[in-house]
Amino acid sequence: MSDPTTGPTSGPTGDGRQVHNYHGPVFNDPVSGAQLAWNNQSVTQNQQNNTAVAPGFEALAALVTDLLRQLPEAGLTDRDREDAEAAAQEVLAEITGPQPPEQGRLRRAVNGLKGALAPVATGVAAGTAIGAQEWAQSVIGSLAGLV
Repeated sequence: MSDPTTGPTSGPTGDGRQVHNYHGPVFNDPVSGAQLAWNNQSVTQNQQNNTAVAPGFEALAALVTDLLRQLPEAGLTDRDREDAEAAAQEVLAEITGPQPPEQGRLRRAVNGLKGALAPVATGVAAGTAIGAQEWAQSVIGSLAGLV
């Protein structure tokens, strides 16, 4: 198959041969929110994704956002802090995504966050800051009450 204005297209020809288009993007699955540029010397693209917290999850968003703000002062090891940050970001992604939060996925993300904070809450994590154990216990208790 060929279009005189764009060149070959992707798809089978009448004689069963497959022709591929290498002159632009080809999408084999649904695409949403993509920005594309090709055959440019320079390009500037901007995209703004304003996400809102799903209704009913405002308190959870505030708690997790506050947790992320306080986490660096908790005195966790880099690995423990990274685990807690990743789990917190998963929670926020689930409650601010374009789709309504999936309860199972949200529950697993919150459990991951509680698990990341558990060594601090139980006093097992070495090197935590003074007051971090009580802080972690309070956050875990609050998370349990919100999901």
